[in-house]
Amino acid sequence: MHLTTNALVLREVNYKESDKILTLLTETEGKLTVSARGCRKKDSPISSACQLLAWGEFTLYEFKEMWSVKETASERLFDGVRSDLDKLALSSYMAEVAEALAEEGQAEPGLLSVTLNCLHALDRLNYPLAQVKAAFEWRSMALAGYEPQIQRCEVCGREQPQEPHVHLGEGLLHCAPCRDRLGKGVSMPLTPSALAALRHITWGPRKRLLSFRLDGEGLQKLSDASEAYLMTRLERGFRTLDFYKKITYKPLLH
Repeated sequence: MHLTTNALVLREVNYKESDKILTLLTETEGKLTVSARGCRKKDSPISSACQLLAWGEFTLYEFKEMWSVKETASERLFDGVRSDLDKLALSSYMAEVAEALAEEGQAEPGLLSVTLNCLHALDRLNYPLAQVKAAFEWRSMALAGYEPQIQRCEVCGREQPQEPHVHLGEGLLHCAPCRDRLGKGVSMPLTPSALAALRHITWGPRKRLLSFRLDGEGLQKLSDASEAYLMTRLERGFRTLDFYKKITYKPLLH
């Protein structure tokens, strides 16, 4: 059996002397784990597409009850990302999150689209890294079924909450004075502009995901909350995030 589909490489692991095991997020079949035999050889015709963050067309065949790469055609390698360590670290984190959220063999068109859009923004556009990161975290979590309830304060019903906060464990928006009426757990503060940005990220059109502006404080709070929300709901950390934060750490506020 053969399968031809476009795919993004989310993970690569060297195997044996010249092979790799790849995790692909495909256009038609969702997440797939595949073998790329001989791709580490210098003259391998499939080597270009068989690397982390490569986007291209893959022709796969079944071999010993596992998909293997037969042919590839690279379409985008995101060279602007690869040439910048900060962007590469952030992109690697996004790939690890996408791998964690995707289900094996289940189509994930929304997650694939958001991941590609954010990679494009890092590669070609001039958005702050914190903005791309926060937008990716909030939107990918919403697509995976973790969309926060941010229409209004879930306690008093205000559409524009007083000192808005997001309860990480419950995924609820609330006013700061209403906090005591919710259960245990951590709530993260947002500015009114950060809340507006969060609503845009969550509900807005996919192609305009990054079409918002925030001041330093607003972006800081949106970014802090998105990262904390993701790790709280998924109940895990990410080694790529640790590395990204290590090499880029500097307060957004001056």
